[in-house]
Amino acid sequence: MNFTVSKTNIVFQGKVFDVKVDEIEYNGSGNKSFRQVALHPGGAVVLPLKSDGRIILVSQYRYPHNEVLLELPAGKLEKGEDPLNCATRELTEETGYSSKKVSKLGKIYTTPGFCDEILHIYLAEDLIPGDHAREEGEEGMEVVELTLEEAEEKIRNGKIVDAKTICGISMYKLGSRF
Repeated sequence: MNFTVSKTNIVFQGKVFDVKVDEIEYNGSGNKSFRQVALHPGGAVVLPLKSDGRIILVSQYRYPHNEVLLELPAGKLEKGEDPLNCATRELTEETGYSSKKVSKLGKIYTTPGFCDEILHIYLAEDLIPGDHAREEGEEGMEVVELTLEEAEEKIRNGKIVDAKTICGISMYKLGSRF
């Protein structure tokens, strides 16, 4: 680092994220600048894999883009929550499936230029069917099953545009395991 932080101010506190503004001073020149950072608790993503090799995704409406997206199940971490617990909770909430065989594929920094959000990505195998427990606002969510090849084609043709889903599928295909 070629700077020091001289002042930090939380300028917004929200339900999903907060925003802080840091005043920084560059070493050497003494010039001042500002950095705005969205503070997010992070989340977990899960790639549910059926025994026949099909990947379970969900289609859900996303307000910021005013469209329905095809995504891997995911959710925001609760304060102090282990990402593995979040991944298994979201798997059941959104799809109805559960699993006792969950392994970490990796993590991603979603937008490192202005946000500190980290998403932890997991693979769930040996799925056990059950009932979903969707939250308010998730009522229209639908479960979609795709082969790896079908998912890759949807990425290629712009039908899957969600970054966490593209990363999760890529990590799975590359054999990433942590």
